[in-house]
Amino acid sequence: MLLLRSLVFNVVFYLNLALFLIFGAPFFVTPRRWSIAALKLWARTSLWLLKAICGTRFEVRGRQHIPHGAALVAGKHQSFWETFALIPLFDDPAIVLKRELTYIPLFGWFIPKFQMIPVARTAGTAALKNMLARAESAARDQRQIVIFPEGTRRPPGAPPDYKPGAAAIYGRLSLPCVPFALNSGCYWPRRRFLRYPGVIVVEFLPALPAGLPRKLFAVALKTAIETATAALVAEAQKENKI
Repeated sequence: MLLLRSLVFNVVFYLNLALFLIFGAPFFVTPRRWSIAALKLWARTSLWLLKAICGTRFEVRGRQHIPHGAALVAGKHQSFWETFALIPLFDDPAIVLKRELTYIPLFGWFIPKFQMIPVARTAGTAALKNMLARAESAARDQRQIVIFPEGTRRPPGAPPDYKPGAAAIYGRLSLPCVPFALNSGCYWPRRRFLRYPGVIVVEFLPALPAGLPRKLFAVALKTAIETATAALVAEAQKENKI
């Protein structure tokens, strides 16, 4: 049943995505907030499909820490799940993502419309400058800048590998940073086909105040995310025997 449910979900999930991209073409020309609202609707639909077909629900802890207005939000990246599931939780997110996603037909074409922040990971200093400029623009528009500090998906239990991007944005913008932890990789594993039943938990932690020295911020961010993530992964493994 696990294999069958995973197969059905994957087919329906990507079909739902294709329909959104095709029939959502008018959102190329609507105001951006209308387009973001449509994106949030697609994300909620995908979450409902995951629950209905695979029995995979999700729980949000620490909702009181979710920022409104300009802020930096940084957290763990274990799965494709958080790339869409987190979007409805924010007023107006600007997600830092790899530039290669913009090359995907239809899907990638929407990224400039949503005014996300693509990063060319091989472009070095130029990529960092471009990311900071886009982040400053998003902050002026009172958006939440969402970044995965490791830059790519890491499976549960993998050694952390934090890149300098989150600390660079924090230092440039002088905004508080809300860390978040999750255990999505226990239910939607990276580069795997199966979708496991259970409860994905994403936990927002108390904000780190603006103005910390960059090195102190980097240590505090990593400690907060890794400690909370380890607890959530252990919780998932214990309760669901994954």
